[in-house]
Amino acid sequence: MIDPDVFELGFDAYLARVAALTDDVLIPAEPEMVEAGEVPERVVEALANNGLFGVSIPRRLGGLEWSMSQQVQLTMEFTRASCVYRSRFSTVIGLCSQAILDHGTDEQRETMLPKMAAGEHVTAFALTEPGAGSDAGSLTTTARRVDGGWVIDGHKRYITNAHWADELVVFARTGEPEDGAAGVSAFLVPRDTEGVTTRLPTRMNGHAEAPVAEIDLAGARVADSALLGGELGAGFKAALRGINHARLHVAATCVGQATRMLEETSRHLPGRKQFGAPLADLGAVQADLGRCFADLEAARALTMEAARAFDSGTVPRHRIAAAKLFASEMASRVADRCVQLLGGEGIVGDHPVPRMWRDVRALRIYEGSSPVHERNLGRAVSRQVGVDGTLPDTYRVTRGPAVGA
Repeated sequence: MIDPDVFELGFDAYLARVAALTDDVLIPAEPEMVEAGEVPERVVEALANNGLFGVSIPRRLGGLEWSMSQQVQLTMEFTRASCVYRSRFSTVIGLCSQAILDHGTDEQRETMLPKMAAGEHVTAFALTEPGAGSDAGSLTTTARRVDGGWVIDGHKRYITNAHWADELVVFARTGEPEDGAAGVSAFLVPRDTEGVTTRLPTRMNGHAEAPVAEIDLAGARVADSALLGGELGAGFKAALRGINHARLHVAATCVGQATRMLEETSRHLPGRKQFGAPLADLGAVQADLGRCFADLEAARALTMEAARAFDSGTVPRHRIAAAKLFASEMASRVADRCVQLLGGEGIVGDHPVPRMWRDVRALRIYEGSSPVHERNLGRAVSRQVGVDGTLPDTYRVTRGPAVGA
């Protein structure tokens, strides 16, 4: 549960508390996490006690209700530590809670969200399938109507938190394939439902301490009340609400990770000498550090601007996609340069940067891969300019009267 004192804090004080948690608990626990191959339970409890499962959930439903701009600042702070920690609550604060908040019934919101905010009810977002990743319209998981409920059959993979979730938000086809998005609905499925099994992969390339899972649904039966929002065909609408929220969090995570890697590398360089001088004094090294810092600050500004636009009341989905695309590519560039600057220590041993290098690579795939974002943004640019001559989600000065000759 959330420490009651947390609810009394203003945002600046809460941000300082999260910074202290990051420095005093999360970063020091990384070697223990790596050794154990999982996030220690005491760390999960610290995340819950400090309210990180509830940052996006309204106060009336037990959360902290910080704005998107504030959530992004918090994410940039706590992801200076391993982004594996964030994985343990990411599906709660983004993908699942937002879909339930905006598209669930009153009963679903009031039953689930307080437990989710307290860290007592973990949820997983079961959308991706072997043949339906970026092309989510190709879902083959089905839900068929039976007396008093639904029977769900299908297979999901690469699902964060699925193996230890209490509940799965499962997207399944309830209409014919030609119905497209209109034929997909979302269901709340307890993981202990008969017919539901999960399994972990044998190997992860990054995020090894919080592996994704596969889900088999074989005749999993749920009640009528499991249909999210009680509405058929609204699955994709609910999914996009959660996905846009989560994409901004991923962009902020990339900023936090790059910040830590650049700081760790910069601390290492003055103690290493090559060609008679500290590495930090060499022009080529300074140029690399400068490029890393410029990339990092550009991603920070883009992510914060997208968050402010989100808070204005309209979800700027193209700007969010641009922030996620740029920030995730930036984090990989910074990671690669930092590993190079560390030399042998970037390949051998327990330095945190090479571990983070492996972890951030996945962020170019999570919440929409980079090539898909590039394609979609390019299409949006062409389409919008063709309509009214402007770019999508762009601030424009309102024109005054035409200036005469």
